[in-house]
Amino acid sequence: MAAHGSGLLVGLDGDDTLWHSESHFITTTERLGDLLAGYLDDDASHEDHLIEVERRNLARFGYGVKAFTLSMIETAVEVSGGRVTGSEVQRILDWSKELMDHPVELLDGVVETVGSLAEQHDLVLVTKGDLLHQESKVARSGLTELFDGIHIVSEKDPDTYRRVLEAHGTRPDSFVMVGNSVRSDVQPVLQLGGTGIHVPYHTTWALELVENDDAGGYERVERIADVPGVLERLAGT
Repeated sequence: MAAHGSGLLVGLDGDDTLWHSESHFITTTERLGDLLAGYLDDDASHEDHLIEVERRNLARFGYGVKAFTLSMIETAVEVSGGRVTGSEVQRILDWSKELMDHPVELLDGVVETVGSLAEQHDLVLVTKGDLLHQESKVARSGLTELFDGIHIVSEKDPDTYRRVLEAHGTRPDSFVMVGNSVRSDVQPVLQLGGTGIHVPYHTTWALELVENDDAGGYERVERIADVPGVLERLAGT
């Protein structure tokens, strides 16, 4: 796509910024709770156990459905003391396939907003997770042609964003990242000297939560349709 006159490179997150994701994981986590109910003590929480397993597996398995599936199976083995059955493991695998094949459901206002942004700014998608699944979701979103670049990454940290900026020949002070996660879409960009716009989703994965985020220093809007107005103000300054 041709360069635009705003002077800004605008990055957009994928999961829970452009399309629904976490809500599907929550539904599957609830299913896991039903499956493990017979193995759990009355005061035990399968959700807490699963989060702890995901936390320790993060550096090894990364993000996405496949990593989530391995952590669910490991949780089932640990919670059941190794008594989980082959058929129960198969049910977990079936849920994983459902997650992988789930239709891409765009959030309200995404089509119009991303189309408007693409007319005014150079636009890149920066999303993390399993490469195959993310490529599939991007393709099925119908938004591919609106982006000047698509970056599917294993982690969102300052080094990752620095590589994105280098690929597009952009300085940090001309980069704005839009996403639902303060931890992944805002804080690393601020560290580089860029601008973050937080668009909250109605629920956030526990490992994306940040504590004591009182420093501010970034923009916050209620819905993605509000982003063009913020960018217009930023481009003017």
